[in-house]
Amino acid sequence: MLRDLLTSAPGFGTWDCDEVNLLWKHGNLDVPHDEIPRERATPALAGYLHRSFDRVARRTRSAVVVEKTCAVSLRVPFTRALFPDARYVFIRRDGIDATASTMQRWNAPFELGYTLRKARYVPPGDFPRHLATLVQKRVVQRLRGEVRGEARDMRVSTWWGPRPHDFRTLQEHHPLEELAFIQWQRCVEQAADGLSGLPDDQLLEVVYEDFVADPQRGSSRLFDFLGHPGAAGHAATDAIVAGSVGKGRSRLGPEAVDRLEALGADTLARFGRG
Repeated sequence: MLRDLLTSAPGFGTWDCDEVNLLWKHGNLDVPHDEIPRERATPALAGYLHRSFDRVARRTRSAVVVEKTCAVSLRVPFTRALFPDARYVFIRRDGIDATASTMQRWNAPFELGYTLRKARYVPPGDFPRHLATLVQKRVVQRLRGEVRGEARDMRVSTWWGPRPHDFRTLQEHHPLEELAFIQWQRCVEQAADGLSGLPDDQLLEVVYEDFVADPQRGSSRLFDFLGHPGAAGHAATDAIVAGSVGKGRSRLGPEAVDRLEALGADTLARFGRG
């Protein structure tokens, strides 16, 4: 939502696909998860990524490049070392709503066009490795099938989205709604820890529920933080609605909500709105 809002304003650009996690993984393919440690942020990798961002800026004629790869939340110290002058927008949302929303992505059908758009930004030398991983994932999904909302056990055969270091173990011991909740939990906790200590001119916290309740006010605050206050008047706020707030509990049902609240009470108290 925020990425689309920002890039609707003049002077802001991004990639023409949803995420570029495979670009971030360049030079670290031996790390089987997304928690890439800070010491892996080498000068050579920093140069490679800065050139990649510069190409986007030139292609979109933008002063600001917006990046929203979700897995970055698991490796903020690594990202900070690569882009020490970057500004961060930390958006947080009720964890129960976030879980219900994320579960839809875990079960989304394979989209060839979307995959091909992301493939354009895979470093050429990394392409064979990522292609093999994709084929393996599709084969596993075809052989084992994927869960749906009505499946009682709700186990999953493959992983979607940000991967904590122990994602395989989590996958073995938790059904889908718990996996999606733990994924949210790890992302917000590790992002907050990694962003700790940043000065006010590099970090802005946005509460989803507050933003969708008054998107014009939220947009003004956002563009002021990014140093382009005049852009707020050109941003497409009309598409932002508050209709998803609170729907997670009705989608998941009381039994699942009770389990998730017990599983992450402290995180919900710190970051959630429920």
